[in-house]
Amino acid sequence: MHDLTAFDAAAILIVLAAGLGYFNYRVLKLPSTVGLTVMGTLASLLIVAYDKLVPSSSMAEKFGRFLSDIDFSTTLMEGMLSFLLFAGAMHVSWSNMRKGRWPILVFSTVGVVLSTAIVGFAFHYLTMLLGLTVPLMWSLVFGALISPTDPVSVMAVMKRAAMPETLQATVAGESLFNDGIGVVVFTILVSLATGAETFSWSFAIGHFVQEALGGAVLGLVVGWIGYVAMKSIDEYNIEAMISLAVVMGGYSLAMALHVSGPVAMAVAGLIIGNAGVAHAMSDVTRDYIIKFWALIDEILNAVLFLLIGLEVIALEFENTYILAGLGAIVIVLIARMIAVGVPLAAMKRMIDMGPLAFPTLVWGGLRGGISVALALALPASVIRDELLVVTYIVVLFAVVAQGSTISGLIARIRSRQATAPAQKA
Repeated sequence: MHDLTAFDAAAILIVLAAGLGYFNYRVLKLPSTVGLTVMGTLASLLIVAYDKLVPSSSMAEKFGRFLSDIDFSTTLMEGMLSFLLFAGAMHVSWSNMRKGRWPILVFSTVGVVLSTAIVGFAFHYLTMLLGLTVPLMWSLVFGALISPTDPVSVMAVMKRAAMPETLQATVAGESLFNDGIGVVVFTILVSLATGAETFSWSFAIGHFVQEALGGAVLGLVVGWIGYVAMKSIDEYNIEAMISLAVVMGGYSLAMALHVSGPVAMAVAGLIIGNAGVAHAMSDVTRDYIIKFWALIDEILNAVLFLLIGLEVIALEFENTYILAGLGAIVIVLIARMIAVGVPLAAMKRMIDMGPLAFPTLVWGGLRGGISVALALALPASVIRDELLVVTYIVVLFAVVAQGSTISGLIARIRSRQATAPAQKA
């Protein structure tokens, strides 16, 4: 058999995503992200089980090499993420997001840092109790990679959940920006944990400002260039290519300039999706552009969540790792409650987002592919293996348990709100 090319790998993933997506739609009827993650995980477990039952089989090894060749971390962080963030940002209303701008700003900055600290310290003591003892700095690294809510996962949930537009824009806006901030915090902590840098406030703040603020400025520039170019013509094919150029060129430029590509794409997507759609496109072009990016979003979402499920085959599960992962689920949820609850209470006089805000932001704050990609990017070590398993368990719980129940939770809260006035009367 010839060595797999990049086209072969892409073809296999698309065929699997299409086939399993069809099966899920016709049989399982789960939300697409949940169904593909579950089926990918089950497929991996079946391959591992088959190899144990048939010692002569090496299916798991071959499949592991296939996943290694794909390089999930690089594929997501340096490829898919730019398209997914831009497509997600295009569907966020700027006017609704402006109403929730202060919660978005606080959640995506202070919230991420606070959650990183809470998860890091709590996870460090949890591993001490289990006899694993992950050093505090590496525990903080875990806190940084698991704290940002994943925009891809969150956007998929928001499409199904009926909630007020301002709250929906706040949840989506937070997820778009806090992953970029989270990646910056993660990068700083990894540099400190590996000894590549020594801690100083000037290093931390300088790196943070360069990445986050630099990414926002770059996103404004490339988004504005794309907007001006689109406004000057009326040809949907060329305008679709311009939007692709904004994404691919902008993200490549961000990596070259060492600024946050995720933040840049979120900002550029907001510009094209709001100002561009409203003022730079004819009705025909608007219809084509929106459908074009919706299709890209759906395809890449399907491949991403399938890959998350399949990655289980590459993990080394040990009982203590599993216990640490289960404990981490509780820690992450508690940290999310504090990181969301404290700012909401502090800002209540400024903006009251209603009774749906807290449960939606906590239970709807899903972790996804970005956390897995960051864990895979850690330097090879025993600690990496442990953190990878723990990250996968937290992400699997978020996507499957939280992702499949958030709509029901919102519906129950709405039902209670509707019956409360009647009971009082």
